[in-house]
Amino acid sequence: MFFSIDPNNGVAIYEQIVRQVTFAIAEGTLRPGQLLPSVRVLSQQLAINPNTINRAFQQLQAEGALESLRGKGLVVRADAKSGCLETRRTLIAERLKGAMTEALHAGLSASEVRRIMNQLLAELDGNVATVASTETNEPI
Repeated sequence: MFFSIDPNNGVAIYEQIVRQVTFAIAEGTLRPGQLLPSVRVLSQQLAINPNTINRAFQQLQAEGALESLRGKGLVVRADAKSGCLETRRTLIAERLKGAMTEALHAGLSASEVRRIMNQLLAELDGNVATVASTETNEPI
């Protein structure tokens, strides 16, 4: 599992971790029963406060993506993938809606927004690193 934390992107660090774990489960990079790194190890590797990692892991447990195995640590729940797929879709839809709303408020027409979206999709097709990609991220 690879994490890419950007403290300047406007999203809380714990939320970045939650999203990345959620997306990795949805994508199949993290599989049911797979053990996650401990809070201590992950905080050292990412150079962030252990409380931040703990908050992210608690949220993932509350959302039903992770469960605690006594004496082992946190693992991906067997039924986590479907929930993570829906969460991923919802998060992405909200971000796209925000961008489209901004474009419409800026005076672009719906057809201009569609044209831009289609152009960007064509440019990005097959050229985007996923959660599982290792080209630009450091391993955990």
